[in-house]
Amino acid sequence: MIGRTIDELVIGDCDHNPLLHDAECAASTSFGEPIAPGILTAAFISAVIGTELPGPGAVYLSQSLKFLRPVMVNDTITTRVEVTEVIPGRNRVCLRTECVNGRGEPVLTGEAWVMPAKAAQSRERRIEPAVALARAA
Repeated sequence: MIGRTIDELVIGDCDHNPLLHDAECAASTSFGEPIAPGILTAAFISAVIGTELPGPGAVYLSQSLKFLRPVMVNDTITTRVEVTEVIPGRNRVCLRTECVNGRGEPVLTGEAWVMPAKAAQSRERRIEPAVALARAA
C-alpha cells in the first residue's frame, strides 16, 4: 500500500464526509485541513495481522481502538504490532497495536485478540511497516 492516495484507499466510494475530501469544509474545523478516515488507519493493523504477525491464516477475534490524533494528508503511518500474551491451549494471541505518524506521535492505539494459523504459532516478532498517505492531485 506504500504510495497510495487517501482517495484511492477510502472504502469504495461510500464515504462522502466533507472533512475527508473538501479542503474548504475541513478548513473550518479544528483540524484545519482534510484528514484520513480513522478506520483506514485501523485497516493497516488488520493488514499487518493478516500478512506478518501472526500472518496468513490468522483469524481476527477482536480489536479495541483509541484514536489519539488525526492522520493528515501526506502523513507517513507506521504500524506496530507486538505480542503481549499467548494462550497456547486455546490458540489465542493478544497483540498490542499502534500506529504512529512520521513525527513518532501515536495516532491510534489498541489491543487485538487473534487466532493464529497453526504454522504461524512459532513466529513472535515485532514489525513496523510504513505507509505513506497522500491526496490525489
